[in-house]
Amino acid sequence: MVSQPQPTSEKSPYFDLSEKYGFKIDFRQMLKVEPIMAKEFRTQRISILDYSAIIFNARHGIDHFFRLCDEMRISIPETMKYFCVTEAVAVYLQHYIHYRKRKVFFGNTGKMADLVTVMNKHTDEKFLLITSDVLNEETLLALEKSKVTFQKAVMYRTVTNDFSPEEQFDYDMLLFFSPIGVSALKKSFPDFEQGDIKIGCFGATTAQAMKDFGLRLDFQAPTTEAPSMTKALENYMKEYVKNFKK
Repeated sequence: MVSQPQPTSEKSPYFDLSEKYGFKIDFRQMLKVEPIMAKEFRTQRISILDYSAIIFNARHGIDHFFRLCDEMRISIPETMKYFCVTEAVAVYLQHYIHYRKRKVFFGNTGKMADLVTVMNKHTDEKFLLITSDVLNEETLLALEKSKVTFQKAVMYRTVTNDFSPEEQFDYDMLLFFSPIGVSALKKSFPDFEQGDIKIGCFGATTAQAMKDFGLRLDFQAPTTEAPSMTKALENYMKEYVKNFKK
């Protein structure tokens, strides 16, 4: 089970690994997003039009940014610049703006550090990061190390997406990407025993959450050998197959 949305492209490395090693993957989100209403957002005392550039690290952020602007009757000027963590997120802006007429920038790797390289060429801009109440530690660290001035704007909330009693839970491996995902597992299955189930995770805080819950971590990313979760999974499967053939 991969605790993320199913990839929209058939070219995902997950599908390549599934075919290569003959295992089935279920993409099952352990988190879901809930909106923050205009009344609550105003308590953050953020004036959106004080900023000249918006940072989006997910399509959820785009939806909730324009939703809140509509609720608060804020008209975004055509001079606003948009910085997106991937091209796919950038293209999603077409749902709300005339994409070709606006200044839209994006990173190439999907990592905030890559986008920061682009942002550092626009140090005169005042950036507003659209985020949930749970912010990825790598994202925050990359921005804090940047040369730009930025402010966080929490526009949606990330909560656990619990398993229902009718859902089948019969997995040999679980992949987690956030501490909340691990919490969702323990909330849905308070008596969960790992046993032979293998668990991989992304990020130091996710790994710490696993340890706090008494779970065994079988592999982790990012590392020098495995900068991504798919690479960590591939390395694990290579070793597994090698040992299985002995």
